[in-house]
Amino acid sequence: MQKTFIASAFALLALSTSAMAEKVKFEYWYGLTGQLGDQVQATCDRFNASQDTYEISCVSQGDYATALQNTIAAFRAKKHPTIVQGVEVSAPDLMLSGQVYPAYKLMEDHGIDINWDSYFPGIANYYADSQGRLWSMPFNSSTAMMYWNVDAYKSIGRDEAPKTWEEYEQVLRELKEAGSACPAGYAPSSWVDLEQFSMVHGEPIATKNNGYDGLDAEVVFNTTLHAKHMKNIKRWIDEGLLVIKTRETGLSERDAFAAGECAHYFGSIASHQAVTEQVGEGFLWDVAMLPVYEGTERKNSVVGGASLWTLSGKTDEQYRGAAEYFKFLAKPESAEFWSTVTGYIPVTDEGFDYLVKKGFYDERPYKGREKAIESLTYTPVTPLTRGIRLGNFVQIRAEWTSQMQAVLSGQKTPQEALDDAVSRSNTILRKFERTYKGKTLP
Repeated sequence: MQKTFIASAFALLALSTSAMAEKVKFEYWYGLTGQLGDQVQATCDRFNASQDTYEISCVSQGDYATALQNTIAAFRAKKHPTIVQGVEVSAPDLMLSGQVYPAYKLMEDHGIDINWDSYFPGIANYYADSQGRLWSMPFNSSTAMMYWNVDAYKSIGRDEAPKTWEEYEQVLRELKEAGSACPAGYAPSSWVDLEQFSMVHGEPIATKNNGYDGLDAEVVFNTTLHAKHMKNIKRWIDEGLLVIKTRETGLSERDAFAAGECAHYFGSIASHQAVTEQVGEGFLWDVAMLPVYEGTERKNSVVGGASLWTLSGKTDEQYRGAAEYFKFLAKPESAEFWSTVTGYIPVTDEGFDYLVKKGFYDERPYKGREKAIESLTYTPVTPLTRGIRLGNFVQIRAEWTSQMQAVLSGQKTPQEALDDAVSRSNTILRKFERTYKGKTLP
């Protein structure tokens, strides 16, 4: 009798141990490394520790482009992840791939209620279909800001960041006259100089409402206010008001700002944490919304960063795990964790209000990050300020950058470079249109 009892006890223990070990496992491939990659991994560890049913395995692929390329290759071997982190401009590519389980449907199918209306429009519209339904879950979200050296401004009798580009130019001149060797660092950035610039000015990047209204859109940024802006940037460089700062020349523009070499830097609010750590007690600095040209009625900026896409070909149990992970990320507490350990911003009203009530933005090092929310919500989104829906836009960014580098090396004028960038970009768009002939964006 005793032997039977012991045998039964061991059998029950084995079954219990087996049940504990048999968590539903699923993979998530992401495109961040370094400190940000570590914090992505931390979100996965927090999720795994929060429950005992699912186990998410999070694997860095190096960068966004590699994450998508590796995912495409893995599909052929049926070894792709359940979730992949896709850069914001990859939305049309993923939507038309036929391999996405839309986020709104994933959550609906698994009975998980998400307050979709809480997502900031400047973020949600980048990832939503024509009916306003989100196809991916916004995650690491940012927008472009101007970083400025408050102490340097004091040296020229100023205490506020410029609101217009005309005033910005005047500040640069005053800093140079006061002896600054680098009034502002500069490196060409499609995301800042073209995309965010066009959004806050309400200027089109492409026809068809920046591609949202059809695959036959054509880029037109060589004919907009962007062309004037790039001419001004080249002139400011020639006059020594801007100084080229890249890793190839020594310090990047962000690092040159943090080192106190340059008084301005334009970049993502996500860099706020890195700049905080680099500057330390070195000097007083702050962030402000991007300037606009005089006579412009400022519009909202849009999201940068990436969102999380669920892919086809997985089990219902794995999809339930993915849905639970998305639910976990949508909690205000998760927004607090993510905003604390990175410079990224909350993606919902609920998350932002939660941080405001806790006084998150009242003191440094987090004070100032709320200005990114102000920029994203400055006006209601319009057909031209909801984002960009152009296929293979990562390649278009590369074409723009290549042409701007030709300007900086003196090989082309800004207008010649923009004309060439537009011509090559439209070739990319026509190839994308042929690839998805007969299909329309959802």
